[in-house]
Amino acid sequence: MKRKNLLIIPLVLISLLGNAQAINTISGITNSNKQVVKDTIKISQKSTVDLDEVKVVSKVPLFTSKSNGTVEVNVANTILATSTSVIEILSKSPNVIVAENGVSVFGKGEAIIYLNGVQITNERLASISASQIKKIEIISNPSSKYDAEGKAVINVITVANFEEGYKGAVNQYYTVSDFSAPSATTNANINYKKKKISLIGSYGLLLGETREILNTTRTRPPEIDNFKSKLKTDWEREYKNFSNYTLGGQYDFNEKKNISVEYSGYSNSLGGTTKSENSITSNTMDGFFKSKIDNDVITNNNSISANYNTKIDSLGTSLFIGTQYSLFDSETDDYIDEKNSVNGEQSFRNLNNKIGHKIKVFSTQTDYTKAFSSKSRLDFGAKYSAVENKSNSDFYVAENGNPFILDEQLSNDFEYQEMISAAYMNYAGEINEKTNYGIGIRSEFTKYDLNTIIQKREDYLDFFPSAYINMKLSEKAQIRASYSSRITRPRYQALNPTIIYQDAFTTIEGNPELKPERTQSFEISTSISKYNFKVGYNYTTDPISGAALEGDNENSYVLKTINLSTLKSYFASLSVPYGNDWWTSMNTVNVSYDEFVSNDIIFSIKESKPLYYFYSSNQFDIKKVFKVQLLGWYLGEKYDGLFYRKSRSLLTLGVEKNFFNQSLKVKIMANDIFHKDKPEGNYEVGQTFVEYGRTLNTDYYRLILTYNFGKLKKVNYGNTSSGESESGRAQ
Repeated sequence: MKRKNLLIIPLVLISLLGNAQAINTISGITNSNKQVVKDTIKISQKSTVDLDEVKVVSKVPLFTSKSNGTVEVNVANTILATSTSVIEILSKSPNVIVAENGVSVFGKGEAIIYLNGVQITNERLASISASQIKKIEIISNPSSKYDAEGKAVINVITVANFEEGYKGAVNQYYTVSDFSAPSATTNANINYKKKKISLIGSYGLLLGETREILNTTRTRPPEIDNFKSKLKTDWEREYKNFSNYTLGGQYDFNEKKNISVEYSGYSNSLGGTTKSENSITSNTMDGFFKSKIDNDVITNNNSISANYNTKIDSLGTSLFIGTQYSLFDSETDDYIDEKNSVNGEQSFRNLNNKIGHKIKVFSTQTDYTKAFSSKSRLDFGAKYSAVENKSNSDFYVAENGNPFILDEQLSNDFEYQEMISAAYMNYAGEINEKTNYGIGIRSEFTKYDLNTIIQKREDYLDFFPSAYINMKLSEKAQIRASYSSRITRPRYQALNPTIIYQDAFTTIEGNPELKPERTQSFEISTSISKYNFKVGYNYTTDPISGAALEGDNENSYVLKTINLSTLKSYFASLSVPYGNDWWTSMNTVNVSYDEFVSNDIIFSIKESKPLYYFYSSNQFDIKKVFKVQLLGWYLGEKYDGLFYRKSRSLLTLGVEKNFFNQSLKVKIMANDIFHKDKPEGNYEVGQTFVEYGRTLNTDYYRLILTYNFGKLKKVNYGNTSSGESESGRAQ
């Protein structure tokens, strides 16, 4: 006779089987709003009663803060699953700030992206379907095992199927907004496993439009020339065909050894228009400059990766070997219609901007872990990566109806090659039963070759130490201190001195003299019961920033990336969870203080002030009939000594209902309800005061339909190896 038990349990199941008592540790169970099923557990002792399955029913928090400082964000079955891209998921994740210059972690800075433990490019990130994401790890002080690039690590973990059979899902998103034309996204994915073979596949398609407006005002005082420029740029982007796709397979030699291969990519066709209006007045000019760009951009990215994994013993000794190759290709053919009026005189120009851009990325790495015991391990490995970045720009100008002529100043070729060789070593051990520690070092040798209107070659060797110590104060309290050193290299295009047209008096220009910024990070954290608190300090030399600098013409400006001298950052963070039978709430309160110092560029120095950040995610189960999810964040005013940024906030509301035994899920979501997610601010450089405001397509309504299908075969659990629990140890 078999009996099914429905239990609410944390980590340990105690059952009585006949006259035999069995205690089974069930690892990896967290609060969840989904059912976690452990299939047949076979007990070696004789018994007349078998425990067939255990169903664990609880609520999944949107995020949890681990004792090592990592924040784990659950995506599946939360309000984040209503997102249509990984970037949108990150923009709604705790302590993650998404801006036009990249993704950063609050209190730390720009983050690098990993996919299932392997670093990927931003182009590769764009090919990942949002429906594939299971959870995200936000690692604020990464160990030497991770690339030294960036000030933090965001590890994206995708859904995997460990049961025989197949399962899949089709997601349909429809988005409407008063600010932009509608868009529609379709995502489909399927997983298949039979014996030693596992296969995955996914496809996503985005059609429709989006919009963005940037207003910029630049002024100089009357005693100089009474200059004032009011510039409005309106991007109306048309997604003609934005497709992403993935196909992968894994072969298991046995329970401890496997090899996998995956192909992924995207193919995008972007149309639409970019409209620009610039009103310029000064003591010598009264002008109005208007342009319209008909965008035509074709972008393709293809990536293939191969991995080998093996578990060598039950303690956790393992070997990983992985390699990947990516090819990014973009072709731009923009037609520009420009109409100008200067002191009453009319003129017009027709422009044609042709840009070709290719990036090739190759990397290979190996990681070896030697576990001496459950409390002691040594990690070491090596990585080699090579990047080849080429672009060519041909800019043609036709003045007042005359034939097109190549503009040599706005045309250029750019080639950049970079090679990074790295090696690392980490050791983790314990001093006593209550105190454990880790120490590591990473070395990276960087060599690059820049060929454009100038030539530049450089190489440098860096060492990046890291360390932590963790002390258990009681069963519910512990304290941890950590240190790491990081580097942020300039983006490839930021080194390219080629001039990029934005409007008649505004250009974008790279800076080949940019230096990488280096950061030393210190962090102390403590966890007491469910609460987590941490404080930190970061010291950065040669921080990379951007500004609008005066051009050669008194009325022109160049948007350029520059190095400042130093940046000192202090931050504190508190995580506060709450929950009852019908309400689950996860909250963070953060404060930071940044202080820039600039010696090379004449910025107007302002007083630095603290920056406040609040985040709250809430889920309400309404009589177990449907779920209401409410997510909001507030980012206060920022004064860092050079730049001022106005406060921003976002409030998102979602309602979810399951039908047909959870095979069909319907979600309705209202995003940025009060439309307060608008980056705005100002700064002063030289004699120019610059004020800007950006309006994004964030206030929208979205309908999401998800259909789940599949047929899974139950597989009995029979392996009780002690090594299975070692993979989940806190690092």
